[in-house]
Amino acid sequence: MKVKPADRTTTVKEYYFSLKLKQIDQMRKAGADIINLGIGSPDQPPSENTITRLCTEASKTDAHGYQSYIGIPELRKAFAEWYRKYFKVDLDPEKEILPLMGSKEGIMHISMAFVNPGDDVLVPNPGYPTYSSVTSLVGAGIRHYDLDEKNNWEPCLDRLEDSDLSKAKIMWVNYPNMPTGAGGSLKTYEKLVNFALKYGILLCNDNPYSFILNNDYLSLLAVDGAKDTALELNSLSKSHNMAGWRIGMVAGDKEYISTILKVKSNMDSGIFRAMQFAAVEALNNPSSWFDTVNSCYLKRRKIVEEIMTLLNCSFDKKQTGLFVWGRIPDDIDDCEQFIEDILTKVNVFITPGFIFGSNGNRYIRLSLCADENTLSEAAKRIESFVRMNNN
Repeated sequence: MKVKPADRTTTVKEYYFSLKLKQIDQMRKAGADIINLGIGSPDQPPSENTITRLCTEASKTDAHGYQSYIGIPELRKAFAEWYRKYFKVDLDPEKEILPLMGSKEGIMHISMAFVNPGDDVLVPNPGYPTYSSVTSLVGAGIRHYDLDEKNNWEPCLDRLEDSDLSKAKIMWVNYPNMPTGAGGSLKTYEKLVNFALKYGILLCNDNPYSFILNNDYLSLLAVDGAKDTALELNSLSKSHNMAGWRIGMVAGDKEYISTILKVKSNMDSGIFRAMQFAAVEALNNPSSWFDTVNSCYLKRRKIVEEIMTLLNCSFDKKQTGLFVWGRIPDDIDDCEQFIEDILTKVNVFITPGFIFGSNGNRYIRLSLCADENTLSEAAKRIESFVRMNNN
């Protein structure tokens, strides 16, 4: 008999995109030309100086050993200066910043560091699926709270206060928001911090989208008193076109950071030093570098908005981030079947909103991570799909 998997594996399923990429791969092997507008993996490169620094550091003979669990001092300092410049937040690089192998890993580190079986975790609906899956893996209860288009995709804290919060340990928030593109506001952060302080909840803001089609840089840690009750994750994946590099950070009170380090130091052996120095270089990019990246995204977004219009979807043009989030027409009964039909009939993959929670059931999400020619081809295919459906 084969060894039985751990019980925790029954609480999660294989990640939706993992399954979908297998299907797309099989379709491509069969000869289909698939355009993937589902995943937010930046296709533009990091800055040239970032890549040059990586190559220079990697060529050094002493660059290949184990690294510190807390990252090199230069990287922590660069993160601190980045936060001071753009977010107007002062962080102690020695005690209040912990470099990570990406913010997704940070979600697991934080959950393992603070959540016990029997605790509740407040998870946004719609929201990033990893918040729920990690909560299940650590044996805690998932308490979804609603985000609604009518409320600009912000939580209704009055409704939460009317519920039993006695077991609530962590609340995940994410602004600029994924998948909805809502920007959030300092006023919203202030309300969230006051709520978390009142109920003794660790408020965790996942903040990787601040620099994409957005110049209103906000950090939860800018709110007075936030460090007493909050942590913030950030990442170079989206902001600096370094998704595959796996470099992120968590920032907050030194005691919280020390607790997370207890978990992290037992799970990895540090980030490759050359990549850390390259990340320093990236964090020192001038503001004009972001402008150049976003000028490209802005051109792409116009085409993606055309695709949304062709599909008769409604959407907010003030969205930020790497995606466009749109509501499907009322006459479409099944969103999952809708996007499956698009994939099989015209070979364009679009993300269905239901994977982000029940409040995403009537929505779809399109990525900006494809060049203009590819997006224009996708628009032509969608136009033909609409014609087929109307005949």
